[in-house]
Amino acid sequence: MCGIVGYIGYREAYPIVIKGLKRLEYRGYDSAGVMLYDGENLKLCKTKGKVSDLEAKAATEITSNGTIGIGHTRWATHGVPNDVNSHPHLSNSGDLAIIHNGIIENYAPLKEELIKRGYVFHSDTDSEVLVNLIEDIQIKEKLKLGKAVQVALNQVVGAYAIAVFDKKNPNEIVAARLGSPLAIGVGEGEYFIASDASPFIEYTSNAIYLEDGEMANIRLHKPMKIRKIKDDSLVDPYIQELQLNLEQIEKGGYDHFMLKEIYEQPNVIKDTYRGRLHANEGLIQMAGVEDNLEKFLNADRIIIVACGTSWHAGLVAEYVFEEFTRIPVEVEYASEFRYRNPIISSKDVVIAISQSGETADTMAAIKLAKEHGAFVFGVCNVVGSSISRESHAGAYTHAGPEIGVASTKAFTTQITVLTMIALRLAKAKGTLSNSDFHRYLQELEIIPEKVKEALETNDRTKEIAATFKEAHNCLYLGRRYNFPVALEGALKLKEISYIHAEGYPAAEMKHGPIALIDEQMPVIVIAPKQGHYDKIVSNIQEIKSRSGRIIAVVTKGDTQVRELADYVIEIPETSDALSPLITTIPLQLLSYHIAVMRGCNVDQPRNLAKSVTVE
Repeated sequence: MCGIVGYIGYREAYPIVIKGLKRLEYRGYDSAGVMLYDGENLKLCKTKGKVSDLEAKAATEITSNGTIGIGHTRWATHGVPNDVNSHPHLSNSGDLAIIHNGIIENYAPLKEELIKRGYVFHSDTDSEVLVNLIEDIQIKEKLKLGKAVQVALNQVVGAYAIAVFDKKNPNEIVAARLGSPLAIGVGEGEYFIASDASPFIEYTSNAIYLEDGEMANIRLHKPMKIRKIKDDSLVDPYIQELQLNLEQIEKGGYDHFMLKEIYEQPNVIKDTYRGRLHANEGLIQMAGVEDNLEKFLNADRIIIVACGTSWHAGLVAEYVFEEFTRIPVEVEYASEFRYRNPIISSKDVVIAISQSGETADTMAAIKLAKEHGAFVFGVCNVVGSSISRESHAGAYTHAGPEIGVASTKAFTTQITVLTMIALRLAKAKGTLSNSDFHRYLQELEIIPEKVKEALETNDRTKEIAATFKEAHNCLYLGRRYNFPVALEGALKLKEISYIHAEGYPAAEMKHGPIALIDEQMPVIVIAPKQGHYDKIVSNIQEIKSRSGRIIAVVTKGDTQVRELADYVIEIPETSDALSPLITTIPLQLLSYHIAVMRGCNVDQPRNLAKSVTVE
């Protein structure tokens, strides 16, 4: 959940670390800190707040720089966000410094034992326990830093990505990971350490992604060594070339990353199906599916596991898969799936969806599925991520970096990938007629143009946002394919504007939520012409008769709903199965504008982080 950055080389470390923390702030932003070594002294500066607060504090507290530094931006787990609980943490001697992303689950007994041995703790964090455990092992067993880190990590239970520095051996940083991502940028005479590659893309295009259970001794003027934490065996590192550029992680003239990413959707949907969808030839070619086609075709069922927005994409996929392929589908919260002793067999296909490819609960669900012999297919956005490596096969969404904490383009590209898989399986099974198959291919190919058209509702949604920005509650309603879109629309509003919102199947409204409807309650109804249109018109009439204020997302040219709704947002027509790719656009824009008008931090909403790498 937290962002970690490190540098060791010949450049001044501080500017690199601070800039890197700003790029990783989407991972956590309640406190931040930096440690620098200037050749003689270890300098520490940390504070509650954002990286900008750290930068202001460091301007007065750090008077010298050095060529070695580590930094951290935090999403609090153990201990409230404050200066003391911020990272980096020092050992009792002041010689060791650590930054840590993750949770040490057995920190309490370790802390108790260290207190008995005379250690004093200044923070409430599990991370301070870890750095003192490393120091205690160093002293007791007379070990160098790397070996002491390895011994300590074999005693802890939990998840981590760490970087540790010892001023007694100042030409080295030790990094390790288990369950939390860690990338090492390899330059000429310098190394970079970060939670993802964005902090070092302008310095090197070569990166090593540590695997789970690996640690790296990163040393100046010596080759880096990577070992297995468990048995100390050497690992031959795989250096890969980064497919990321600086432009992708900048705002590009937009006020917020979220708005930029909303407007990127026509292009990224096209990037997602590029080379896979051949409408004129009547083909879908996806290597991960083609190579494992029999696994899919012989499956008793498909289980989709995901969290948050990815779970909503999975719900859309449930409708698409069952309608197109006639394969039974179950959609599970990964966080519940892993703990409820699910029934899984070798005849199941498990599709795991995650934007980051690092979601801890989804990773755990994958491991559980594999233990039971299921075939696991990963759908994620980040190349080289843990889920992409842990899955038997998979497909990338090619959405590009998504910096805004509230997912937008991740949702639509995930739906695009899942729809292509369903269409390919339907073609192989013969459960879609040739004419319907070709029609869907052609419609999917022109979806980017229709998304562009839906983006033209921006001014209209901004006007509506001004009317409802002070609302305390909102209800979102949809049917069939657009029920998950209602859930996603409500989630977006909750995440970034802090207005309570709920999504419901429209027909379920009268089984409880209708009690909430009055003249103060905005009700957003997704009512395209396709699907059970007459039924949703009836639901709108029920809302109208109870004085609810209706915002309707309708197909262009609609007249029936227009007469009933207080506000109408028009979108282009498409088939029912593909409509979520269009109907979600005005809901994203509505949430964005309401949040901006309420003065909320759109890209970094309170209490949230982009990549959830802890439970």
